[in-house]
Amino acid sequence: MKIFLIILSSFFFIAGCSKQKVKPEINTTLSTEELPAQESWNSTMFFTDSGATKAVLKTGHIRMYEKSQSTLLDSGVHIDFYGPQENITTVLTSLRGRVNDATKDLYAIDSVVAVSDSGVTLRSEELMWRNKDKKIVSDKFVTIVSPTEKIQGYGFESDQGLKNYVIYNITYITRNDSL
Repeated sequence: MKIFLIILSSFFFIAGCSKQKVKPEINTTLSTEELPAQESWNSTMFFTDSGATKAVLKTGHIRMYEKSQSTLLDSGVHIDFYGPQENITTVLTSLRGRVNDATKDLYAIDSVVAVSDSGVTLRSEELMWRNKDKKIVSDKFVTIVSPTEKIQGYGFESDQGLKNYVIYNITYITRNDSL
């Protein structure tokens, strides 16, 4: 029995040692510039300035691209913006987003909702948080609902806390003076 096992294992060893080399297939249509430099799933990122928390971003999938200097956010985006006392002033959600790594501008895309601590709700299909002046802007259709009014229109600019906002091309407005 032992001799049989030794002969059988020697046969498999010799059969596995062939001179024929197998080359793997290489996909030549894929460029390394198209691949992300870094990738992460179910991530939380903290943004601070001088030790103070400014924002916390949570997303399902992050892809960072060095050549285009952009970061793509997928599978849901949730951002908490913090005020000077490090309290949450605004919560922004969207299905996906993009960050311009050179300017640090954030683009929220698809089913965007921003809710402030003062009760103002902003809805749009796309908006941008501009890093240089900490403003929220959009040239798309937006709806603003506050405790006293509802305004819809195209083109929007606001401070980060949604306290001082402007809609440039108003298409609908209604006031609720009973509140």
